[in-house]
Parts: sequence; C-alpha cells; structure tokens
Amino acid sequence: MTTLVIDGHPNPESLCAALAARYVAGNPSADLLAVRDLHFDPSLSLGLTGPDDLEPDLVDARQRILAASHLVVVTPTWWASMPAILKGFFDRVFARHWAYRYNPLPPALARLGVRGGIPEGLLAGRTGRLLITSDTPDWMLRLTGDHPSKVIARHILGFSGIKPVRVTRFGGVDWSDDATRAGWLAKAETLGVTDVARHTSLSTERIPAMLNS
Repeated sequence: MTTLVIDGHPNPESLCAALAARYVAGNPSADLLAVRDLHFDPSLSLGLTGPDDLEPDLVDARQRILAASHLVVVTPTWWASMPAILKGFFDRVFARHWAYRYNPLPPALARLGVRGGIPEGLLAGRTGRLLITSDTPDWMLRLTGDHPSKVIARHILGFSGIKPVRVTRFGGVDWSDDATRAGWLAKAETLGVTDVARHTSLSTERIPAMLNS
C-alpha cells in the first residue's frame, strides 16, 4: 500500500499537523504532503471552465495522488467547512476531467429530454481516511449533520471515486486537556498501523484469487 497523507492545516504547530505526523509514525512508508508548504493560487479566478494551468507544486501533488492507493486527509473544521487553503487545493487539483467527468446519459433518457450527465470518479481504486478536528463536540456534530465530514469524505473524495472513506473525528478541541490530546495522537498512530494491516490483508487475499482466475 502506498499512502499519501494530506495535511490541510495552515499552521505547522497545529494539532492537525501533529495528528498527521503521528499517523505517519504508524505508517512509516506514508508520504506526507503539507498543503501550507505548496506555492499556488488557491482561487479559481477563471471558474471551473478556465484553463488547467497548474503550478509545479500542484503538478507534483497530482503525481503523488496518482501514485497512492490510500489517501488520508487531516483538517480542522472552520465555520462548518475547511481552511481556505485546503478548499483551494481541492478546487485546483481535483478538477473536472482529472478527478471526475460526466458521461453521456443513456439514449432513452436523452430522448425524454433529460439533461445532464452521469458522474464518474476518475480516482477509483483508492481508499481514503479523514481525520477531522473541531471545537464542536462530537454529539453536537451529529445533531447538526456533520456537514464538513460529509463534504470532504462523500462529495470530494467519494465523488472522485475514492471509496470507502473512513472518518475519525476529534471533537471538543477547545475544551480538551493534555491527556485527551495525547490520547488522540496515540489513536492517529494506531490508525496508521491499522491501515497498513488492513491493506496488507486485502492484498494477501487477492493473490490466491488471481492465481485461481
């Protein structure tokens, strides 16, 4: 398994940065990409239909995503969303015709006047994990629909074909003490170990199937 860990927090001293580092400690072969270290314009100044002229750092990021079989995104929750720099990263990198495309509708639907297309994720074959922090406690996130997790896990990664995406939440950060944070960091490292074991097991299961095919 080749894992790419995307750290979406602007601050290298943040809890998210520490969680990303501890995940890598549990999965030592993982590649760590900190979005804050990249040089790029996070704004889609020409919209979704503008030219796909990527800065060198974003070209490299795409290559690292394509080389990975497992993507881990680490981000805080800010205003029921994510930091602007991470949103800009997704806007620029996970673009149409690279991360997804729309295929023509079946002729029968077209004849009925139905418009649009059928989306296809072009990053299929990869799995994902989301480590997401928030000041909002977990129980309140569940009452309000946990919007940020759904956007990243389902509407960005999942829409691009990355499935399944497992979500781990670290809620109530503002009220957490040192012991709680230490437990979270240990959990992130354990998840790194778990992902290695899970994907190693899946790879082993596929070998006999290939031999018998």
